Amino acid sequence: MSRLLEFVSHHPWLGTATAVAVALIVVYEMRARAESQFSVSPQELIRLMNQGALLLDLRPADQYQAGHLAGARQMSGEALLTAGDTLKKHKEKTVVVYDDTGAVSAAAARQLAAQGFTRAFTLRGGVAAWRADNLPLSRA
Repeated sequence: MSRLLEFVSHHPWLGTATAVAVALIVVYEMRARAESQFSVSPQELIRLMNQGALLLDLRPADQYQAGHLAGARQMSGEALLTAGDTLKKHKEKTVVVYDDTGAVSAAAARQLAAQGFTRAFTLRGGVAAWRADNLPLSRA
């Protein structure tokens, strides 16, 4: 321990850089762990679908028409802002939002939670992860 203190006293910039790197790693890991609590894998989503979860597709209408998860509703970002009013009866139900890669849906799930949805999740990896698992898309 005394050698570590001696090293840091002789190399303050390296000691500071190491402390900053450790702090960034801790923050990144905590954030990743918190986000994983509110996301589901494609396999977990199948189970939730069988239990009657509401699926919201955040992609544009043309991408939705090209292929979406069975039973999903297409919803724009603007409509999501008022989802608390339009989807009142689903506030206690499981709601899963998804997009192409999962980047937008994480913020959408947080927005739904802020509007009072108690079980709002996102599809981890979005439609890309769904396709990677060779799961079917509906075109109807």
